[in-house]
Amino acid sequence: MFEKLRNKIRGFESDVEEKTKKKASLGEKAKKFVKERKVILEEEDLEKPLSELKLGLVESDVDYDVAEKIIEEVKEELVGKEIKWRKDVGEIVEKALKDALLKIFDFQFNFDSYIQSKEKPINILFVGTNGVGKTTTIAKVSKYLMENNYSTVLACGDTFRAGATKQISEHGESLDTKVIKHEKGGDPAAVIYDAVEFAEANNKDVVLGDTAGRMHTDINLMDQIKKIKRVTNPDLVIFVDEAVAGSDAVERAKEFHKAVNIDAVVLTKIDADVSGGSAISITYEVQKPIIFVGTGQTYSDLKKFDSEWFVNQLFKE
Repeated sequence: MFEKLRNKIRGFESDVEEKTKKKASLGEKAKKFVKERKVILEEEDLEKPLSELKLGLVESDVDYDVAEKIIEEVKEELVGKEIKWRKDVGEIVEKALKDALLKIFDFQFNFDSYIQSKEKPINILFVGTNGVGKTTTIAKVSKYLMENNYSTVLACGDTFRAGATKQISEHGESLDTKVIKHEKGGDPAAVIYDAVEFAEANNKDVVLGDTAGRMHTDINLMDQIKKIKRVTNPDLVIFVDEAVAGSDAVERAKEFHKAVNIDAVVLTKIDADVSGGSAISITYEVQKPIIFVGTGQTYSDLKKFDSEWFVNQLFKE
């Protein structure tokens, strides 16, 4: 995924090797290096290559401010580092970059543990824009929970589109799980509230509340999602967007987080993402974990997010 970035890292190796050769001819300091067969990386050695690395991150759809943060982490790791004269500098830089990326995804939240320990029913609200796979994601999460012996209730909080009720009803039928819905144009908060009431009365474990897709720039609809949260008091608010949406997804995540304080993220179409920048930037900007990624259209195409897997995929040739 980061092929351009890899090329820059390899270029970095050549730059550093050239500079260390020059240092080897500079007086007593150089003699010390030659004797010990070591080189100490200095800030001036890293200025140009790290600038190129930052550009590589931005070209991979990482938000500019986030890219700067990552490069600062790499710089802090490398300045003053002693390396063997002929050691593969490219590998050292790549490891430092990987470590900086892993720090961004370093959260303690575990979805499975949360579901297991939380008092039932658990009310989970899903938010996001139109067409990002939110309703399908809800069905996938329902399937995941049911496979782990939890019962679910689906709530159709999208009361604007007749197609939304039809879609979630079909998912409920396929999964053999209850769907709570109201008439078109009804109060979405009331639908989710009724779903929680149903879950309490029927000993169901988890309510998965769908909401109408809305653009983060629509003030009225954003006010409505605030009302839905206020009335239904969800235990978790999960933001859903596409991994391929780039900087648009980052901006949407920031605005939804500002409006309803999202707790976690699910990214769809991770299999189609050629850069990985959205996942990196969203996580950094909202400081919330990615808990699942969508890898296809079937109910089984939902993968628990693993930061080490993800970062390794970014560097996979």
